[in-house]
Amino acid sequence: MTYVKACALSELEENAPKRVELDGTPVSIVRAEGEVFAINDICSHANVSLSEGEVEDCMIECWLHGSAFDLRTGKPSGLPATRPVPVYPVKIEGDDVLVSLTQES
Repeated sequence: MTYVKACALSELEENAPKRVELDGTPVSIVRAEGEVFAINDICSHANVSLSEGEVEDCMIECWLHGSAFDLRTGKPSGLPATRPVPVYPVKIEGDDVLVSLTQES
């Protein structure tokens, strides 16, 4: 797998999504519950940025219609979204957050 630097770990606040673009792909980087997650930043229901939503209990909520997606799997918790969004492998090296655009799910 090829990893690219997404941001610095020190830039991330707990439960505050950070939008980055990696090779033309919008990705939301989220520090939650002691881990760092990378999830595609576009809601599968409404085509809006997930990084503008809130994070709670390892879920990121779409601000437009309220669908929430699991940061670990990308699966929606309920309607109106029915399709998951891609999640990506993350590794931390020093203060660098590295992401592979190879999908985990």
